[in-house]
Amino acid sequence: MKKAVMYGAGNIGRGFIGQVLHDSGYEVVFIDVNMDIVNALNSKRQYTQLIVSENGTKEVIIDNVRAVDGRIAEAVVDEIATCEFMATSLGANVLRFVAGNIAEGIKKRAAAGAPPLNILICENLMDAAKYLRGLLEPHFSGSEIDLLNNTGLVETVIGRMVPALTPEMQAGDITKIAVEPFCELPVNKDGFKGEIPYVKYMIPFSPFAFYEERKLYIHNMGHAITAYFGYLKGYKYIYEAIADKDIFARAQRAMTATAAAIAKYYNQDVNALNDNVNDLLHRFANKALGDLVVRVGQDPMRKLMPLDRFIGAINRCKSVGAPYGDILNAVAAALKFDCETDKTAPVLQEKIKTTGAAAFLSEYCGLDKDDVKACVEFYETL
Repeated sequence: MKKAVMYGAGNIGRGFIGQVLHDSGYEVVFIDVNMDIVNALNSKRQYTQLIVSENGTKEVIIDNVRAVDGRIAEAVVDEIATCEFMATSLGANVLRFVAGNIAEGIKKRAAAGAPPLNILICENLMDAAKYLRGLLEPHFSGSEIDLLNNTGLVETVIGRMVPALTPEMQAGDITKIAVEPFCELPVNKDGFKGEIPYVKYMIPFSPFAFYEERKLYIHNMGHAITAYFGYLKGYKYIYEAIADKDIFARAQRAMTATAAAIAKYYNQDVNALNDNVNDLLHRFANKALGDLVVRVGQDPMRKLMPLDRFIGAINRCKSVGAPYGDILNAVAAALKFDCETDKTAPVLQEKIKTTGAAAFLSEYCGLDKDDVKACVEFYETL
């Protein structure tokens, strides 16, 4: 059986990519440092995936899996050197700790005459290929750099939502994972080296920026709008917030406006993007996910950065002359997110208290004076 390496056995590793690779006919080798998960996967050679929706829960067994201790460099390198291709889902901050192992695996497979390695980078990270290359380059010297140049660093868009399991659903099984039914993996077609491997549910696409913006400026933005207005109205769960007619309408208008802007900019079918908007609104309403408003709204400082979901969507709308007033109103709602247990919400509130909302929107978010004025006016009504 052909083999794929999944570097990271966390929520996305087991909940999404592991299933994708399994359904594509690969033996899946997970690499992780959580020895409880590593040992459990090696003991059973399978794990349970719960696909949860309002229609009930479907239990799926993901078999033909095993795991390797990520602390044993030689074992990790051997797996990378002998796989068909690999994927990472570790978190951007962890990639730097494993770059050396990946580099040595690339060198060892080249020495054995293996074909170029393609790496699916399944991280929540813009410019992920550039970032990973920067981490790998120091491990290649002289002519070895050709090995890196011949390695496919393939960016992906992860759209599947993976909710936390209740203790009852976990039932003492550390490897069990819950997911929503949605299963689609857009990837950067231009990132591959050599033949693109067959992977079920994978959508190779170019220009890939289209899918990146679809995810960040429609999915992530709409999710955040639901969270911030939901927080203002005292809702606990996302499904409660999106059931509120006012919040639903705000999210829908903003997402539809951005969809029209993206479609125009990339010359894509606006009807298909509107179908995506409607599907997302339906998925937000999935009670079985149990997604918390404060979780989706967490880290507002990051979400308000110039290239992130709100300001990025505003700028895309402005680039084609599309309306964006509902997105500006959502920015105002985000400024009201004062959850004390969040890591950056208190920082946000202190900045607003110190400099004022207008200065924050101008200096931190990069909004122009007219947008700042409109945003502050709505902010003061909340």
